[in-house]
Amino acid sequence: MAGSDHFHHKQQSATDTEQGVQYTWLERLEYTKAGRVVRRYWLTIAFVFGFLTDLWLLDRVDDILDNIILFFYVSLAFVSMTLLYVGVAEKVSEKWSLRFRVLAPLVIQYSFGGLLSGMFIFYGRSGDWLVSWPLLVFFAVIMVANEVVRDRAARLVYHLTVLFVGLFAYLVLVIPVFISRMGPEVFVVSGLVATVIMYVFVLLLSRIIPRFMRMQMRLIVFSLGCVFFAYNALYFTNIIPPIPLSLQEVGIYHSVVRVPETGEYRLRYEPGAWWEFWKQNDSTFRAAGGGPVYCYSAVFAPTRLQTDIRHRWEWLDSDGRWREHASIPFTIQAVGARGYRGFTFVQNYRDGRWRCSVETARGQVLGRQHFTIDTSQQPLELRTRSTF
Repeated sequence: MAGSDHFHHKQQSATDTEQGVQYTWLERLEYTKAGRVVRRYWLTIAFVFGFLTDLWLLDRVDDILDNIILFFYVSLAFVSMTLLYVGVAEKVSEKWSLRFRVLAPLVIQYSFGGLLSGMFIFYGRSGDWLVSWPLLVFFAVIMVANEVVRDRAARLVYHLTVLFVGLFAYLVLVIPVFISRMGPEVFVVSGLVATVIMYVFVLLLSRIIPRFMRMQMRLIVFSLGCVFFAYNALYFTNIIPPIPLSLQEVGIYHSVVRVPETGEYRLRYEPGAWWEFWKQNDSTFRAAGGGPVYCYSAVFAPTRLQTDIRHRWEWLDSDGRWREHASIPFTIQAVGARGYRGFTFVQNYRDGRWRCSVETARGQVLGRQHFTIDTSQQPLELRTRSTF
């Protein structure tokens, strides 16, 4: 019945099937066992296809095409979820209800796959994986849950939870790009905007399937509340990477010189063995002759965004704890597509394990370079490479 407030199930008996009931292809997908199996794998393929689309298309968070793609995923998720429950509640004709019930889940999966993988790509690029792994595992668990949650009621809560996860991550990513600012206040505002949008959407679904939403409202509020508090906890404990910044390169060198005329950086390091063809910085800094140790980093920052980062130099004591040697801040501002390059150096060092971390002013880690200082050996013949 059109306009009914319940989930409509059209049951077909075995006798009907034996009598040769003729289905359209949409009806076969909706009402037959074989159709439901096909739909299950179809949805998985759609989710994976969204992921592959991102790997091919997404590049820079401040690129207009990338922003259009991410906004498309978010909009598509909202529209397809609305149409799915319009079809489930039969708010339109039987023909269109059937189309929405069969095809909307496919579109939802594609949009979720694209949105979550896009966040996984950009957040993965932005921070040190050893620091940000809880957030990336969080995204991965949601992707896996996509194959586990099958119950229709649980699926509604899952859809809303995934949508809020993707929306929250999306706004935290793009709002700093648009306003050219980042920091705790921008994160809080982004989270509040995402919460207001989800509140409006939940009100919309409550008008489409009011009885079912009332039945699930406590679980929905609990799930969305957990997402909200999880994001804030991860951010204020510096586990969420410093979106939209991303580390392009970090390395330890014997010398770093910038050529003002060309903007070129000349980096001197000890080459590795013949088979270490990938080695382009010092993993062991031989310093018998003295001289400073340089840390060079290249950080991508969206156009017009200006913020402060720092190099934190630390050494490992005999108890296995990292001790700070120096924390040297400097301001970064995007320079075209190349982002920002810079370096710091330290002296009065000691032998042992060291690391140079590239961090924001709040302590969010973009990346690290671990190395060993050995003052008992002379450096080998140095090689120079140039980077622009």
